[in-house]
Amino acid sequence: MKIQNLTLSFMLTTSLLGGNLMASNNVVPSSMAQITTTSEITQIWDKTFVKSDKVEHKKVRFKNHYGISLVGDLYTPKNLPAIIVSGPFGAVKEQSSGLHAHELAKRGFITLAFDPSFTGESGGEPRGMASPDINSEDVSAAVDFVGLLPNVDREKIGALGICGFSGMSLTAATSDTRIKAVATTAMYDMSSSIGHGMGDGYTKKERETVLEYINLQRWEDAKSGTYARNYHEVPVVDGKALLSDKILPETLDDDPHPVLAVFFDYYRTKRGYHARSLNSNSAWLAQMPTAFFQFKLYDNIKDMNKPVLFVNGENSHSLHFSKRAYEIANEPKELVVVPNAHHVDLYDNYKKFHLINLSSFLGKI
Repeated sequence: MKIQNLTLSFMLTTSLLGGNLMASNNVVPSSMAQITTTSEITQIWDKTFVKSDKVEHKKVRFKNHYGISLVGDLYTPKNLPAIIVSGPFGAVKEQSSGLHAHELAKRGFITLAFDPSFTGESGGEPRGMASPDINSEDVSAAVDFVGLLPNVDREKIGALGICGFSGMSLTAATSDTRIKAVATTAMYDMSSSIGHGMGDGYTKKERETVLEYINLQRWEDAKSGTYARNYHEVPVVDGKALLSDKILPETLDDDPHPVLAVFFDYYRTKRGYHARSLNSNSAWLAQMPTAFFQFKLYDNIKDMNKPVLFVNGENSHSLHFSKRAYEIANEPKELVVVPNAHHVDLYDNYKKFHLINLSSFLGKI
């Protein structure tokens, strides 16, 4: 049990997203998960939030430079600036990114929330893969799409990245001059948390252990023709990489780590569960982290000269990522620390996820 608790404590620092702990009878079984193919695009309203009569919704498809078909939810008012919304890492557009897009559309923005490559209703094989390069390109591909809409002002396109996709949005904006401003909320630096452990927590030996595990698993995947799944931030316990085909457990212990509890409450209960969400049902491909060991998402932030906003919670375990990026970024920049808020509050807690700051900042584009 001590090892299990240690495992859960380490897991909680993964780049997931959650809420407040709910009753166990509210947990959604992972057996409800639906596997979709590129051609199976759902047109029904199946979000985890209620649709407003002030917002038009349309399912759209577009391609990135790698030829991967991406599927997104387009929320449109009329003749106003456009915002590209992505994240969290391992979530789908029916969850937090869709909620932010939906609420920003109510405030007068044309918004596009989309499923990144390899996830949700978007294309890309194998499923459950992620790439800092391709996923940053996904953001620019979304700019392509909204910039061709007749009622979008191309000089007023911004990006909002949530959790792990804060880094992809920032990375895209460093080279995509069409993105005029970037806002981030509950920011995670995935290349740091995956490649060096949360809070740079890996020792040199532990980092080598994780890399050895990932690369030996590639031999096994190549031999079997299938892909194993595991944590994207791999825990090391007693000198060995810990394995699991689910990021979150089916149930929680009586006294779970508080960060694990809020992630669980969002992804594994009716509050935020979605059948296509990787975080709600399974785990990433075991060899996925390789690219994040090789790539530093924020290398170019210091060369970016456009407005950037960092929003995070006072009690958030990811606050240090926002502070670090804020220190690197050039002016104009702003850091908003939401009082008494944890990481997952910023996904869907209307009292704490600071739409006022986001809409005000993005409205200045």
